[in-house]
Formats: sequence, structure tokens, C-alpha cells
Amino acid sequence: MSVNKIAIFARNFSQKTRVIASLFSSSNHSDSQSNATTSSNQFSNVTRNYSSSESIITSLKNYSKRVKFYDRSEHSPPTESQRETDQKNVEDILFDMFRQESTGLLPMGRFLAALRTTGIRRTDPRINEMMENLRKVHKTNNYEGGSPETLNLNRETFRAVIEPNIVLIARAFRHQFVVPDFLGFTKDIEEIYWKCKSNTDGKVASYIPQLARVNPDYWGVSVCTIDGQRFSIGDVHVPFTLQSCSKPLTYAVALECLSQKVVHQYVGQEPSGRNFNELVLDHNKQPHNPMINAGAILVCSLLQTLVHSEMTLAEKFDFTQNWFQRMAGGENFGFNNSIFLSEREAADRNYALGFYMREHKVFPEKTNLRECLDFYFQICSMETTADSMSVVAATLANGGICPITEEKVFRPDVVRDVLSLMHSCGMYDYSGQFAFNVGLPAKSGVCGGILLVVPNVAGIFTWSPPLDPCGNSVRGVQFCKELLQVFNFHRYDNLKHATNKKDPRRHRYETKGLSIVNLLFSAASGDVTALRRHKLSGMDMTLSDYDGRTALHLSAAEGHFDCIQFLLEQCHVPHDPKDRWGNTPLDEAETFEHDKIVEYLKNYDENVKSNGKEISSYNAPSHIPLIEMDPLKKSDSKDSLYDKSESSSPLPPTDSNDKLF
Repeated sequence: MSVNKIAIFARNFSQKTRVIASLFSSSNHSDSQSNATTSSNQFSNVTRNYSSSESIITSLKNYSKRVKFYDRSEHSPPTESQRETDQKNVEDILFDMFRQESTGLLPMGRFLAALRTTGIRRTDPRINEMMENLRKVHKTNNYEGGSPETLNLNRETFRAVIEPNIVLIARAFRHQFVVPDFLGFTKDIEEIYWKCKSNTDGKVASYIPQLARVNPDYWGVSVCTIDGQRFSIGDVHVPFTLQSCSKPLTYAVALECLSQKVVHQYVGQEPSGRNFNELVLDHNKQPHNPMINAGAILVCSLLQTLVHSEMTLAEKFDFTQNWFQRMAGGENFGFNNSIFLSEREAADRNYALGFYMREHKVFPEKTNLRECLDFYFQICSMETTADSMSVVAATLANGGICPITEEKVFRPDVVRDVLSLMHSCGMYDYSGQFAFNVGLPAKSGVCGGILLVVPNVAGIFTWSPPLDPCGNSVRGVQFCKELLQVFNFHRYDNLKHATNKKDPRRHRYETKGLSIVNLLFSAASGDVTALRRHKLSGMDMTLSDYDGRTALHLSAAEGHFDCIQFLLEQCHVPHDPKDRWGNTPLDEAETFEHDKIVEYLKNYDENVKSNGKEISSYNAPSHIPLIEMDPLKKSDSKDSLYDKSESSSPLPPTDSNDKLF
């Protein structure tokens, strides 16, 4: 229904009622009989025009409600103080949402469980103040046994507890994170996890004894979004060494501490097309990229000699470990000494790479090769968990800002360069196929881990020790492929038209809302071709907007007979749905004096009542020309199903945007 038409209709009615009032006044106060007679005649003419149609008078009550509903002129925009008051009331709204009706108190366990469903953990550093306040309340009240999370708080105490972190909490419950329906998203992740768990292919790495003894049944997946929403399933707290998963991290530290120009004076940016540990350099006599062994060793030499060269070996290790912990939001990064010793004992190939590069004068000056290789082995032997590595991946997905501490760890251009090389070189000899099938930056390691980055959305880390012939985790690669079958995360997925994939960044009902808008706009515009397209796509043609107005309402109000005929005879929609004001399509047609539609709907209603059900076809009144609704019967019809051009159904003029209501 057009808002302009509603306003015009109400305005005309108001003007005419004022005429009636003035006539009453003149008839009561006039001393002249002729004036009284004239006024009486005018009043009779006016009232006769309005009393001729009871349906219009009845509908005016509804229109007065509608005009009030749409008229916002008397409401001024909220002031700053009003906005502050609304913000202060967030705590009260949350309290009322979760309090117990019987006691009037809020169970904090229930509140924290609801917060967890949005993806925010109780250990999240961003709600440390709230948890600390909760512990203080628990201690102040001398509670014995139990935990602070078992407390039942009154309104004032609850407000005081959550006030320091109310902004984050409000965003969480308003679903203003990058993944609004986080619970639905995690259900899909869990389904993919169990699907991949049954895959028992592959063999664990065996070049050192410690890796060969790892349980091949370990399988864990951890997710962290750029808003700090976290989900983990499986063996995500079992420690493992980073191995090659450390290469993009050391490369990022080198870029941040030096610069792209300095780093790439020593190492290239191209995929090698060869094995990750092959004795080969590019045409500039440099390692091809930082994601292979030769390039990673060279990056370690840059960190060792060009970044804080005054540091000792122990200090340089602590320096690098601190960077890794900052990427992980302060979560633990340990060190596995037995892995380090085994790596150094089985390092003939890496030593050969080092001497080969030293022969070609690739290293910066003052590089001690043995110390450089020890530093490389130490970094590969750093130990962490899949749960912590997902935060590292999320930091890269978030442009270098850690999502759970909100600390800026890297510059955006550093992250851009790291992700570019992860995309082209991160999966050993499988990098090209992975970029084709998955289309996301990733880095794998012989530990069984895959660091997967969905830029501007989330970081994902999978860990499963069995490897394929290329050295990548079998379950991890399968998980990435399955993930891209469900979600439109591929770098070249079309976000607008890829309807067969889910977009977790959208709100649950956003897609449905857009479909309703398109359907109702087509009906208001009289676009039968578009209505056919919606019908063939399987859309529910009875969908309504928040006012309960359907496509049939709008077609009747705008006088589009062909749309009404299509909706009733081809789509079999109900002929008498009521909107929020109790109006049916027949009421709309009568209000706007579309006589043909009024007669059609009345006859249709009579046929329905006589037959006891909606009919699939109906003979319109003889003076109303029928329009061929079956596109397969007339291929040359103006509205043929195969008519690719929609020029036969032009959009309405300038006020078409109002016809959605």
C-alpha cells in the first residue's frame, strides 16, 4: 500500500469533515432561512456521497490507524541524554531477560551460559573485569563452597558486576558480531568435524622418533572469529610442536620489525614448484619464498642478525616467543626440548640447504650458520595447542589485531603479504590445488596442523597427525574442502548469487527478508514475469511483511489484475488474508475503486464458498479479458516464461519505492 495514497486519502477525508462541521455551524447560527436551506442542501449532498458506501466509512477507521502508524512528524529524534539513558538501561533489560520470576534474582550461571552461546568464553580477557567483580561479590558475601558462577544477584549488584564490560556484552546479545548466529555456525562446524573423523587415511611423520609416536587418532578443530567468538571440538588442548606452521609467523615478525623491502632483498615471493626441502634457488639466487625450508631458514637469519643484533640467543628466543604469544592473545607457547634435540640430530638436509645458500652468499653479513639453524629448530619446536593457534589465525584474519586482547600486533600491510604467500605457497606441493579447491590462505606442517585464515571473518586451526604424500594433514585437508562446500568462504565465491552456500555473516532472517521485499515489490509494480520467477524458484507466494500484507494485498491496492489472477489461479494463494488492520485484498480493491478487481474477487469468493475450497481456475467476468497464464502454451506471449527481457514489465514511476507498504 502506498504511504502517499494513504496520506492523500486521509487528508481529503479531513477536509470534507471540516466542511461538514462548518455547515453545521452556519445552520445553527444563521438568521436567514435561505442560508439555512442552502446549508442543509450542501450537508445532504456531502453526507449522501459518504453514506453510499459503508465499506469506505469502515475502512477509514483502519486508515486513521495506519496514518498514525506511519506519521512520525510529531516525534523528535532522540537527544544525546535520551541515548545515554537507553544505554544505561541495557543492564536492566539483560536482568529482566534472565532473572527468575519466583525469586526476582538473576542466576549468573544462566547468564554466563547464554553469553557462551554467542561465542564469548568466561576466560575471555575482555570480560576480566566482570569476572573479577563476580569473584569479589562471592568473597564479600562469605559464600562457602561452590563458585562465583553459582551466585544469584539482585538488580543493583548485577549492574555493578557487568558495567565495566557492558559494551561487549550488549554487542554479544544483540548479535552484532561478524557471525550473528554463532550457535548455528558451530553446529555446521561440528557436523563437518564428525564427518572427517572417520577418515583414517595417511601416516604420521616418522623422520624423528617423537613425531612417529604421536597418536594418529588425535583430531581437533578450533575456530576464533575476528570478534573473539570461539568454538573448539575434539583434541584441541593436546600440545604439539609447530614445525612448519611457524613459518608464516616468523615471516610476519620479520616484516614487522624490518620491512617488506629489506626482507625481500634476501627471499623471493614465488612458488617453487619443487619439494619444500629441495636444494634449489630462484633465478636471483634466493630462496623462492619464506614458506619452504630454505626461505624460513633465511628469515631466521634476518631475525638473528638484523633485529636487535645485541640480543643473545636466549633473548632472541624469548623475543620471538613473546611475539607468538601476543598473536595468541597471551595464551601459552611452550618449548619441547626433546623435539628440538631430535630435529637437530636429523637435520642433514637443512644443514645442506644452509651451506648451499652460504655458498651463493644469500645470508646477510655476520650470520652464524649453526646458530641460525639452532634458532630455526627452536622455533619449529615451540609447543602449543589447536585452541591457541586458532587465535593466531584470527589475528591474521583481523588485519593484525588480536581479537581477544584487541592489541595491534602487526600492521595491515604485513598481514596482507603473509596471507598472499600462504595462499600461493602454504601447502607444500599441494598449494595450487588447495588454492583452486579451497581458495583461502593456509599453512600446514608435518605436526599435522593446518592454519586456515578466512580474511575478515575468522581463523581456524585443525590438527590431526596422519599426513598425505604431500605432507599435509589428511583430515585437515578434507575439513577445509567440506567447509567450502557449506560456506561461501572461497576467495572467488559470489556473495550475492551463491545461494547454495551459507553465509554465516548474515543474520538468520536477512535472506528471507530480502526475498519478501522482492516478492512484494514485484506485486506492487505489476511485474508478472518477476512473480513467475519467484514461483519457479520455489518461493512461498503467501509470504507477508511485518504488517501482514501479502503480494495479493499490494496487487489489489495498485490495481494489477493480471498479478491477482496469477496469484490466485496459478499459485493458489488464499484469496482473503487479513493484514494487521483486518483488511483483505477485496477491501483494498474497494478502497481504491478498482471495479474489475472487486468484481473478480467477489465472484472468486462466491465460487470458493460454493465449492468449499480454493479453486485453481476461475472464469472472470465476461467484460474482463483473460490473460494467458500458462507460458508453455504460448511461446510468443508477452509474458512468456522464456522471455529473458523484463522490459515488458517496466517499473512504476518515481513513487515506486512507496509501494512496498
